[in-house]
Amino acid sequence: MAQTPPATPLLFDRALLKRRQDRARKLGPVLFLLDRVADDMGDRLLAVTRDFADVVDLWTPRGLRLPDRIKSVEHIALVSDTETLPLAPASLDLVVSALALQFVNDLPGVLAQIRRALRPDGLLLAAMIGGDTLTELRQSFAAAEAECEGGVSPRIAPFADLRDIGGLLQRAGLALPVTDVDRVVVRYHSAFAVMADLRRMGGTNILLERRRTPTRRATMLRMAQIYAERFADADGRIRATFDIIWLSGWAPHESQPKPLRPGSATASLEEAVKRARKA
Repeated sequence: MAQTPPATPLLFDRALLKRRQDRARKLGPVLFLLDRVADDMGDRLLAVTRDFADVVDLWTPRGLRLPDRIKSVEHIALVSDTETLPLAPASLDLVVSALALQFVNDLPGVLAQIRRALRPDGLLLAAMIGGDTLTELRQSFAAAEAECEGGVSPRIAPFADLRDIGGLLQRAGLALPVTDVDRVVVRYHSAFAVMADLRRMGGTNILLERRRTPTRRATMLRMAQIYAERFADADGRIRATFDIIWLSGWAPHESQPKPLRPGSATASLEEAVKRARKA
């Protein structure tokens, strides 16, 4: 008898994410990261020498402007806590997404859905927050809570690592997977300014296991002090790191490069090494 696979653990309250993004729009959104990704997305697509007729922009907070040769883009907005995509099999040439996939509970499942929705030789190109993003704020909060409250509560989401993303692309069945990181270091006058920007990005804590009671004032002040002590430059301004992980992969197609079959090499690695040593 087949066993039912274990359910994907839920980390994020995606209904809360929607409310936080709506609040950010009302406050006046902070868009410098999204603008940077949008510009880079356009440049990366211009380097691809093929046309894309049917295109979806998945969950990008305000939608993306893509190169003029891409005439029509359907924007799928975040409207509920579901991660089931309304995409027909083999219906798309291109799926793009900017700064959204880091808040997905079942990222392997979403990538697999995207793969099924792509036509042969269709492309996924996305950017998501990952790596060491907000490591300064994470460390400062942890130290302050341990000192002031005798324990640490989850405040900043665990972000995906570059190597993990490459493996997930392959697991989803995408060919020619490529990942890279764009590190952005932003300087602020205080930790509270960092938190204000996160609020206006719609990027504050949506972990299901988040603390539900207000943080004590003494803890917040100590956090800001630790942040300034550990992560300030000579002029007193503090650093905040944002790692943007870029990922791309193609639905398999016969025209794509194929790896050689094991044992099909026509040259000996040993001979190549010997020639290199003699050179």
